[in-house]
Amino acid sequence: MTMNGIDISSWQSGINLDAVPCDFVICKATQGVGYVNPDCDRAYQQAKKAGKCLGVYHYASGNDAVAEAKYFLDNIQGYIGEAILVLDWEAAQNANFGKCDFAWCKTWLDYVTEKTGVKPMLYISQSLMGKFNGIGDYGLWIAQYANYTPTGYQETPWNEGAYTCAIRQYSSTGRLSGYGGNLDLNKFYGDREAWKKYATGSKKSAGTTETPHAENKPSEPQNSVRTYTVKVGDTLSGIASMYGTTYQHLAEINGIANPNLIHVGQVIKIDGTASASNPVYYTVKSGDTLSGIANMYGTTYQHLAQINGIANPNLIYPGQKVRIK
Repeated sequence: MTMNGIDISSWQSGINLDAVPCDFVICKATQGVGYVNPDCDRAYQQAKKAGKCLGVYHYASGNDAVAEAKYFLDNIQGYIGEAILVLDWEAAQNANFGKCDFAWCKTWLDYVTEKTGVKPMLYISQSLMGKFNGIGDYGLWIAQYANYTPTGYQETPWNEGAYTCAIRQYSSTGRLSGYGGNLDLNKFYGDREAWKKYATGSKKSAGTTETPHAENKPSEPQNSVRTYTVKVGDTLSGIASMYGTTYQHLAEINGIANPNLIHVGQVIKIDGTASASNPVYYTVKSGDTLSGIANMYGTTYQHLAQINGIANPNLIYPGQKVRIK
């Protein structure tokens, strides 16, 4: 069995993934050591809600490989365990391309594997495959196009079967219903279970983490202060559920600006109580701004950003629930 899907970056900002037919979506998350795709989390969460298989990738800029790997992991902690992780190795804006391809990529891939227990994939053009012989047990995502003629999904892309890969990208001029521009089209050689194995590696998927039975939960009094050490696949909302509190409260008492960004080994302070007895929420409508919502409720956009873990106050989207108090 195979699956059809797309990969997207900020070039497709705002794409409605509910309307575009795809089995999987791979989002650009980071580049180098200073860029985060501002539309990544919106697109990722929409795709997740729609039941798509998920992936996130880092575009290499050729800085120190470990520094770039750390930057990627720092910004995708909430996705580990449910999304395929990918290194995108291309020539554009890459200072080390053609100089130390194998060594750089292996360092990055090995570091991510060591820190997460999940083996990333490597995205490269077909012409580079020979350079990466022996790099390790990493899935390959291979780009090779027959031409640049607009096309829909293809059951048998050009040069199918000439080499082995996990994902084949066969067009950068894909046209699908629900989106008016070009899309990268891909074929995954497996089913959802195979995808899940690439995403979870040796760890259980974050989406399948079970809430502990009462007898397995910590035995301290409910209102005592305790700590929890983040494991691979954890999310702040999942940790909050374990302790009968809210992720907003954990973010507030731990000074976490973005609840989607927690990292393995991080110690989270728990106190077992919700941060407000009667929280008030507002559902964002088209045209809303965080400062406008703040004015409606007699507060400040800085306060709303802080209690909701909104890293960029200019980035809110219709349907998002914003906690007021």
